[in-house]
Amino acid sequence: MKLDEQLKNRSGNQCELCTAAAPLHMYEVQPAKNIGADGYVHLCSTCIEQVDKKVPLDAQRWNILTTTMWSEYPSVQVLAWRLLNRLKSESWAAEQLELMYLDDDTLEWAKALGDADADASGDLFHKDSNGHLLQNGDSVVLTQTLDVKGSTIKAKVGTVVKNIRLVPDNHEQIEGKVEGQMIVILTKYLRKQQS
Repeated sequence: MKLDEQLKNRSGNQCELCTAAAPLHMYEVQPAKNIGADGYVHLCSTCIEQVDKKVPLDAQRWNILTTTMWSEYPSVQVLAWRLLNRLKSESWAAEQLELMYLDDDTLEWAKALGDADADASGDLFHKDSNGHLLQNGDSVVLTQTLDVKGSTIKAKVGTVVKNIRLVPDNHEQIEGKVEGQMIVILTKYLRKQQS
């Protein structure tokens, strides 16, 4: 039986985390363990985006983990444990995390990506001064005049910076061109330009 068919049978053709019947995708739980279907889960696109930290977690969506965390499949348990850790500032998630039991190998697998070390404030995303989520390619407007270090350029309030790039290792910085020069700008000094 093919891997995809095994997952469909196992999941009852539902997302194994949120139980949605939306189109499902095979998702390999990292780090890969080469254990066939036991290393995969069937997930909907919305779950994949949140599991992969492409969008902020929606705490209300994940109340379903109080049920799905008891799955008999280690790959589902690993993802549930990781999500509960990322949500541990929510009292319900902290309680469920205390109740959850994983055998030693599964717990080691769950901890492999460092989600247990995340602080209680949750995941960090690039956000503008108004809290809007920023993405590569967005256009932003400066909310105050900035002196550009190492240059005589002053980036004036109201300047539009197009096609920004997110600084991957610092959620408080983006890169963009001002007067033809690529500079780093702190996200607290800009707002996303609405299209």
